[in-house]
Amino acid sequence: MKVAVEAAQAVRVEVPSQRIVGGARAAGELGLSRSEFARAVQLGLVRPEPSVRGAGAAYAQAELDRVTSAEGFPQALRAQVETVAGAEAAGGVLGISPGRFTRLARCGHLTPVGYRINRYRAVVWLYLAEELRQFAAREPGMLRGSAPPGDRELMEAKADLRPRAWRARHVGLLLRRTADPWERAAVLASVLPEDEVCEAVPDPAERTVLAALAPPPPYGHPQIPAAAAVAVRLLRAGPPDEIDWYRTSLDFALSGARGQSKSTGERGPT
Repeated sequence: MKVAVEAAQAVRVEVPSQRIVGGARAAGELGLSRSEFARAVQLGLVRPEPSVRGAGAAYAQAELDRVTSAEGFPQALRAQVETVAGAEAAGGVLGISPGRFTRLARCGHLTPVGYRINRYRAVVWLYLAEELRQFAAREPGMLRGSAPPGDRELMEAKADLRPRAWRARHVGLLLRRTADPWERAAVLASVLPEDEVCEAVPDPAERTVLAALAPPPPYGHPQIPAAAAVAVRLLRAGPPDEIDWYRTSLDFALSGARGQSKSTGERGPT
């Protein structure tokens, strides 16, 4: 027995621990600015390590190596995260007027990827430049001529689908980043008005879990209270049918989360 143990020890191979770096170091190694790196993470182009509550995001060297070894790096990665702000800049990418671009965006043909609040407390939507170019190539007819009947109806009703479209995109990207049922439920709860969450989740202990797991505001969310008050409205579902959709999704997610807790006790009330 002693000989066997000694032999096993002799052939034991030490596996080096994987190098883990923080966001600032990861951005530097990828040659990205802070905002470019945040966008790459948001879009799932750079994947963080599983998070520990209260700790900052961390990135494995293997993930950085995967990104840097991709074809066309770093130009291709920068092209994927390039954004333009506002109707004038976005319209310039498409070669159309700011007014026409605003109509296309308000009617739901183009989905923002982010936002910022300017000094006048107005929302400035951000768009992926590559998506705008793809739209121009795919829908050249939308860039010329008169608006289709559906768009005219929306404009007459003063509709603006940008906040709703952004929320759907934001929630979808967050859900793609986790398979944990309680975290998925927390993402869906975070987009609902508080009274809707209380009605959907009557157990205070469950609401505490969802609040603790709620995703932070997206990169670029303002810290100044006056601007934050404007931005926070973008984070909550508004139209009744949108609220109903997230309520139904939350109910489904909670069923799975409660089932996990009953079987494993890993997270959330049982």
